[in-house]
Amino acid sequence: MQSLADKPGRRFVWLLAALVCLVQPVWGAGGGVEVRRLGLSKVGENTLLTVVLDRAASPLVSTQNVAGKPQLVVDFPQARAGQLPTHLEGDESLVQQVVTETHSAKGGVRIILDLFPERPYTYWQKSRPGGAGQTFFILGLNPDLKVPPVQARLATPASPEPAASLPGPGEEVQREPTPEPPEASTDEQSYREPPGSAAPGSFTELRSLMPKAANLFQGLETDGWRVSESNRYDRPGSRLSRDFILTNSKYPELAVKIAYLPANVPNTPNISIIMLTTDKLQSQTASEYQGLRQWSFAKIKTKYEDIGDFFDEALKPLRVKLRQETQALALRDVTVFQNFLKLACPNDPQVIDKVMKHIREKVSPRFEGVQYTVSERPLVFLNLVDFLFIKVYYVDLPH
Repeated sequence: MQSLADKPGRRFVWLLAALVCLVQPVWGAGGGVEVRRLGLSKVGENTLLTVVLDRAASPLVSTQNVAGKPQLVVDFPQARAGQLPTHLEGDESLVQQVVTETHSAKGGVRIILDLFPERPYTYWQKSRPGGAGQTFFILGLNPDLKVPPVQARLATPASPEPAASLPGPGEEVQREPTPEPPEASTDEQSYREPPGSAAPGSFTELRSLMPKAANLFQGLETDGWRVSESNRYDRPGSRLSRDFILTNSKYPELAVKIAYLPANVPNTPNISIIMLTTDKLQSQTASEYQGLRQWSFAKIKTKYEDIGDFFDEALKPLRVKLRQETQALALRDVTVFQNFLKLACPNDPQVIDKVMKHIREKVSPRFEGVQYTVSERPLVFLNLVDFLFIKVYYVDLPH
């Protein structure tokens, strides 16, 4: 063997073979695991990130802090990306949002969970086999009740809301870049509140807090909407968040939910979130689904061998029915949705047509729901996961 390697021509062959052995794993990286889909769901106190892989793989899970904001990071080195959303809305409990990053040149998929500051949590991870040779990787987060939060922050009212979408694998999400502070327009400034103090929990207060949405609030008030609930989350010396719920006796199964998040750090914007939602739907399907969403992980394990069975057998059939029922509700009260969009996006009349086209699409049992970005300024999402809703974001730099 030694004499064979000592011959010049054969020595080159051995060297070439060694190089091939070294390079082969690098070439193979492009054909490694594929991260096909992902979703964020809420089951009881559990927040679940579900990642669908084409085969078994163990990601690297780590924590980090970026600009004072905690993050939980899931890395799949050298993985290929399937049809992944670049953004998922959070559960408004522990996770603010989920962002995915892919590196087409060198391969690799990174999933970043932006977490709410000062909300202690614990996390766990597991993998389970799926159909057609796929693998489900599940990362679960739970509030750590042993550590008291330093500071209370706004949470959207606890009624089921699709932002905490259940379960992830069936979802497709489209996303546009994070909203930038919009340029001032004459339409946004066309309404001016008369001078005087604003009564808490009134439309006057809403318009003073969120001037960019003043015309929208004026239209809602004219159409008979009333503030039925408002909450303040201020502390001495701090200006924190507000939330409101608007209801209308003409539309008992609809609601407008509002969150106002003022800047707590200099040179950062105030953020207003206004959502027209169908989550007050009164039906047996809605009641059953809301009940299942309150199940704890322990209760699920007493009824189902695997959490995936709970998703597939209990939740998925109800989600399809919910999509059909909320679609019918939105089409029945179509003028409410059209007027809401007209007032929210006065400079983009095509938004109404885009939204109505998606609402009218046939509900597919294959996917439990889809979320679309239909406008950038203001940023507008149409959510067709669980309870149908339209969510509008206004960004306003304080003076």
